[in-house]
Amino acid sequence: CALMVVDTLREFLENGNVRHSVNFPEAILPRTAGATRLAIANENVPNMVGQISTALAAANLNIADLLNKSRGELAYTLIDVDGPVPSAIPEQLRKIEGVLGVRML
Repeated sequence: CALMVVDTLREFLENGNVRHSVNFPEAILPRTAGATRLAIANENVPNMVGQISTALAAANLNIADLLNKSRGELAYTLIDVDGPVPSAIPEQLRKIEGVLGVRML
């Protein structure tokens, strides 16, 4: 059982995947080779994914893969983008109303 906890925590820290969570939805997205991953916790409200993808497009970033899962009022989004992500992007995403946290992996 302790090994499962370690593997689950490692998967979250390294890849942003969420398993066996009480508060977050189950979210598992295989990594896209050569992509940079963003893990975003946000309120489950309309147009959140649209606002996030618009901010990435404005930075000329192409989305290679995306997963958005929700549980009640909370949503979790994993996005793989082609190439490196400018350091200013996580902070821009955090400024979107309803974004609770952003991690670049």
